[in-house]
Amino acid sequence: MSISAETLRSLVSISQFSKGQATQVFERLKSEPQLVVLKNNVPAAILLSPEEFNRLAEIEENYRLLTLAQDRLSDGNLANARGEAEVMDALGITEADIAAAEDSEAERGRKRHDL
Repeated sequence: MSISAETLRSLVSISQFSKGQATQVFERLKSEPQLVVLKNNVPAAILLSPEEFNRLAEIEENYRLLTLAQDRLSDGNLANARGEAEVMDALGITEADIAAAEDSEAERGRKRHDL
């Protein structure tokens, strides 16, 4: 099994936490998306940056929605299916509303990062 240099750089010994170096470990998460915590030279935990956690959570949610849509489509009952434009019109949502919501979400992410 080959271990990449990137993986080796992401390793952190659990002893760093007991030696009072937790702050330095968490500081690394500002520049690295994830760190692997080793206990007795065996991976014991994965630390994720908030950005990486959010990215993975979004992927999971998108996958869940995709499988739900596939399940609904496989039923073959499309009599009640509506297009995106029709749904947006019925709900009174515009493309500008969506763009504003995305901008607002990005701004919240920047504010959380600055904390």
